[in-house]
Amino acid sequence: MNKHKKTILLITYDNWGFNQYIADALEAKGHEVTHINFHHFRYKYPNIGYKTLNFFTKNTGILNLKHVHYNNIILQELEKIKKIDTSIYIKADFLSQNTIEAINKKSEKSVLIISDSINRYPKTKSILHLFDKVFSFEKKDCKKYNLIFKTNFIYNYIENISENFKYKVFCISSLDSRLPVFQKIAKYLNELNINYKIIIFTSKKKDDPYLEFSKCTLSIAENNAFLAESEIMLDVHRTKQQGLSFRVFESLGLQKKLITTNSDIVNYDFYNPKNIHVIQNLENINIPDSFFENPYTKIPKEVLNKYLIENWVDELI
Repeated sequence: MNKHKKTILLITYDNWGFNQYIADALEAKGHEVTHINFHHFRYKYPNIGYKTLNFFTKNTGILNLKHVHYNNIILQELEKIKKIDTSIYIKADFLSQNTIEAINKKSEKSVLIISDSINRYPKTKSILHLFDKVFSFEKKDCKKYNLIFKTNFIYNYIENISENFKYKVFCISSLDSRLPVFQKIAKYLNELNINYKIIIFTSKKKDDPYLEFSKCTLSIAENNAFLAESEIMLDVHRTKQQGLSFRVFESLGLQKKLITTNSDIVNYDFYNPKNIHVIQNLENINIPDSFFENPYTKIPKEVLNKYLIENWVDELI
């Protein structure tokens, strides 16, 4: 029996499924983990009037009926749990202070992980004081709010590098303000006759000569299948975002080269210009031929170890 076995509550809005890797890694260490993923809590409006009301109240900051629903179901689930050694939250800005306090009352320790900038989700500022430890992917937020810096993690490490690829460059993304950036990069790759695949998810009908649009999101398994067929990954960061996205850590785990717009990546210990090309000027993109032609340079395992999910979770508990 694991003498250090802990009861852990992981509570997240896990719309892509990445947070389940945290639960799995903790369970693999012998801990008892309950993962409440409130992305699964579907809310059905009683009638069209409620839907209209929610549109008004959530956009004016008064009330979000979906969030009320999330909190109510979470509190119901909490009643089934007697004791919690560590509660770990991701996307706690969806939760009310009363819900967080109810969970923390049953917890010996509470931990918040902030995966986006606080500027993007300003409500997060009002709940920082409710947690024993707060980790953030954003260096600027860590400095401003006295938080603990922590990167994303590698959830899938492949020891042997494949040499057979269907695509030279691959990327998937949701439709947002980054679209013009994707358009410029895709046009550049097309002009170089680089075989690429860039998929943008959107419910709206879109058309572009250089991009592929899809109304259906990919599962992690489907995403990984595309990654396996691709030699180089593309990462376009959001405006004012400094923290590194999952694309970066997927590329590290799969030992694939990366093209990125996030210039802060040069400050990390795994950065190697032979593997990572930073686009500095979108008006004059210039990726050397050698970057496309030369093979991946392996990063020492001792450098990658702290990012691997099995080690990454240790700091949380």
